[in-house]
Parts: sequence; C-alpha cells; structure tokens
Amino acid sequence: PGPRMESLPEAVLIRILASIPAVDLVLACRLVCCQWKNLVDGAALWILKCQQEGLTGAESQENAENWQNFYFLSKKRKNLIKNPCGEEDLQHWGEVENGGDGWKTEELPGDFGKEFPSEEVHKYFVTSYEWCRKAQVIDLRAEGYWEELMDTTQPKVVVKDWYAGRSDAGCLYELCVKLLSENEDVLAEYRSETIAIPQDNDASWTEISHTFSNYGPGVRFVRFEHGGQDTLFWKGWYGVRVTNSSVTVEP
Repeated sequence: PGPRMESLPEAVLIRILASIPAVDLVLACRLVCCQWKNLVDGAALWILKCQQEGLTGAESQENAENWQNFYFLSKKRKNLIKNPCGEEDLQHWGEVENGGDGWKTEELPGDFGKEFPSEEVHKYFVTSYEWCRKAQVIDLRAEGYWEELMDTTQPKVVVKDWYAGRSDAGCLYELCVKLLSENEDVLAEYRSETIAIPQDNDASWTEISHTFSNYGPGVRFVRFEHGGQDTLFWKGWYGVRVTNSSVTVEP
C-alpha cells in the first residue's frame, strides 16, 4: 500500500484541503481526525484559500477564527436589499406609507434631475407631497448568517442609501435602520436627521451611510426604512428621490 495521507507533509496536506469547498471543510473534513481538525481550525488553510480566490484585505486579521470568518463573509458579501433601484416597481418593499399621490418609480435622470454616478442604476423611487415611507426587513439567518457568527464575531453591518431632489422643488429625506432581535426588539439603531433640500438645488445625488459594529449578541434581523416628501405640496411626484439602497454584512 502507498503512504497514508496523514504521512504527508503538513504544507502538502493544506494545499490538498484548500481545493475542497469551504462548507465541506467545516462540516466534514474537520471530523476526520485530530490533525485535519487542527488544520481546518487553523489560519494557514484559510489564508491559502483567500489567496487562491483573490480575497484581499484580510492582512489585518490576527487569529485563525478571523481568517475563516473573513473567508466566509467575503464569499457571501452581497446587497441584502431586494429591488434597490425600482426595477421591479415597489416589489419587496413593505410597510409602505403612500402619502399624497404615493410612491412612484421613474427613469433616470427624470425631469429636472441628474444622471446617477453609476451607469448600472437606471431608475429611482420618488415621493409625493405628503410623507412617503417604505421598508424592508432582512432575515439574516435566511441569508446564511448563522447565530454564532452574529453573536460572537459581530461582523460589520454597512448601510448605504442615495437621495436627490429635483432642481425645481424642495424636499425632505430621512433614513432609519434598526438591528433587531429574534423578538424584534431594537438592539441598535441609526436614524438620520431630517435632511432638507432647498428649492433651486443642483439635483445632484448624495450618498448617506452608516456602519454598525460591536452591537452585542442577539441580532437576527435588519430593518431598513427611508422616505420623504416635497416641501411645496405640489400634486404629483416632486419629493425626494431615492435609489441604490444597500445593506451588506462585511468581514
């Protein structure tokens, strides 16, 4: 019989294991023997997988647990907001407050508007002459972020939104994001000020962002809500425009 795998040099065995899908490494390979468990729980294997798959920025990670979490969080990173730019009208947005003539979606740049900084964004949501609000609640477990990860590692939760007025009308804008427990108790909250855009503005798009960190154990949901209205009370859709909303869980 040929040599057994456990007789291979550790560096060679790490290279072999690095070719195996990450989920199989954690759920199956680390159960084979103590040596494999130590390798899967160690930093070297995950450093190699990060290098092989072009995942950069992990140089600041100090221990094995951070490297493994960095790998999984980097691979899973995506915008958790569905229909962020109005391509599906108001689908996926709940708890809608339709003041005035309610929410509407329009094509960029819109009347008295400007193009968005990214060519990938083609539409936006626009509010009316009374408050319009809409929200999404993100189930982190359903998106693959397991309880131990959220409770122990507490990865950053990064929230971004873009807003603009039209150059012939003033408007108001607000953003409120909450991290919720299993029972939807508020564990952390970010609430912007009420931002006023004057009439005769330049209609430029502005990004607003907030990063949640060190928020404590128990976070299971993220509730994202934004909205606004115009300040001239003109019938129709002269209020704040919003698009390209995002919530990401970052390593």
